[in-house]
Amino acid sequence: MDPDRTVARRRSSLLLLRLLLVALLWSGLALGTFSLGSSSHRVLHDLLSEEQLLKVEDLSLALLQGGRMGPLSLPPDLPDLDPECRELLLDFANSSAELTGCLVRGARPVRLCQTCYPLFQQVASKMDNISRAVGNSSESHNCARSLLMADRMQIVVILSEFFNSTWQKANCANCLTNKSEELSNSTVYFLNLFNHTLTCFENNLQGSAHSLLQLRNYSEVCKNCREAYKALSSLYCEMQKMNELENKAESGTHLCIDVEDAMNITRKLWSRTFNCSVPCSDTVPVIAVAVFILFLPVVFYLSSFLHSEQKKRKLILPKRLKSSTSFANIQENSH
Repeated sequence: MDPDRTVARRRSSLLLLRLLLVALLWSGLALGTFSLGSSSHRVLHDLLSEEQLLKVEDLSLALLQGGRMGPLSLPPDLPDLDPECRELLLDFANSSAELTGCLVRGARPVRLCQTCYPLFQQVASKMDNISRAVGNSSESHNCARSLLMADRMQIVVILSEFFNSTWQKANCANCLTNKSEELSNSTVYFLNLFNHTLTCFENNLQGSAHSLLQLRNYSEVCKNCREAYKALSSLYCEMQKMNELENKAESGTHLCIDVEDAMNITRKLWSRTFNCSVPCSDTVPVIAVAVFILFLPVVFYLSSFLHSEQKKRKLILPKRLKSSTSFANIQENSH
């Protein structure tokens, strides 16, 4: 219904009620039967319906108070959303609620990127529908102004920035393809290997307890799951190196939070819970280099001692001592 026609019809009905009330007042005064008691109310009730009677009473109170009509006198141009804008707002609200629920459910253990990326794309699409001017029409501009810039809070903008900030902090783009339409091959392979490692842990646990923290003997886990753990750790290191090569200009780049959290969980289970260790294959070269470095000072001082020349100390007699001894020898020969 046209709002202008509604306002005009309301004003005309109010005008008719005023005229009817004035006529009733004058007729009551002329007949001498008007009073503020029950007789006047009975006359009005006979002439008007229940709804009309309530309107007349409200109108009479407004006239007695100075003619102000309260809510009925509000301007007709109250701020309201067009049907198109309201539909855009509801679409964004529904998609935001779904994404929020997905983020909270995937908080621990972290499963944000692998489970919520379709919903994030949906929210981004709904936000684009609101912010961009479709066909450069004035309605689209009005929707963007009404939903994004009409008040100080700007709730829609705040929610959109929160989702974008969360997505960037989680570095979910590192787990997805270039167009962010699906998980990358390396991410899928890592998650499969991660699930395989956890399955190996569960299958080789000894004891009947259900909690991992209550178990005591993990020798079978360390023995049978060593290869799976080494493969997962090697793949993680390779993904880190590839990420550093691809993002040389950006310092402190990380893998997506799902991959990092999965590797942290596996390492904690392996080293802290199961108390397992992986022998290093480069132990012999490392030990050889360490021994060589330790013996370097010994070799240095030994070689310097062997190749240095030992200077013999020579006793040099003074000249006076030589002359006195030769004189003594001459005297002995003369005797």
